[in-house]
Amino acid sequence: MLSQKTRYAIRAMQHLADRYGEGPVQLAEIAETQKIPANFLTVILSELSRHGVVASMRGKDGGYWLAVSPIDVTYGDLMRLMRGSLALVPCASRFAHEKCNNCLEEGECRTRALMLKVRDQTAEILDSIKLSDRIEPLPAFAEEDEDSLSSPQR
Repeated sequence: MLSQKTRYAIRAMQHLADRYGEGPVQLAEIAETQKIPANFLTVILSELSRHGVVASMRGKDGGYWLAVSPIDVTYGDLMRLMRGSLALVPCASRFAHEKCNNCLEEGECRTRALMLKVRDQTAEILDSIKLSDRIEPLPAFAEEDEDSLSSPQR
């Protein structure tokens, strides 16, 4: 699962991408439109600013904007900035690799092999979708679909 912070960062970056080239966007506008707590959004945008993908200006006419073109930022980049890795387990991370505690040797672990495959396919997808790519919302799952997911399938 994505952390709340990562989900908020994605939504904030999508908002800024939609307004790219229009000048500074007020924090309050992003927070209200994207339903992100303003204090948390400040922390997220500050972190993205330190990474060089968001810029800001203080003052009455200030706000935030993308420091790079949305065509130059992939969702893989954004997730790595916020999470540090796309991997679901530390031993499957390409850039933040750590040995797992209480596990088999890496060369013997089939779970690690599976998670490397999941990580690689996830990276392939997320690295191919740019912030500039149009993503249309999908309808919510119907309640009956959710009910069928919770009952065992045979």
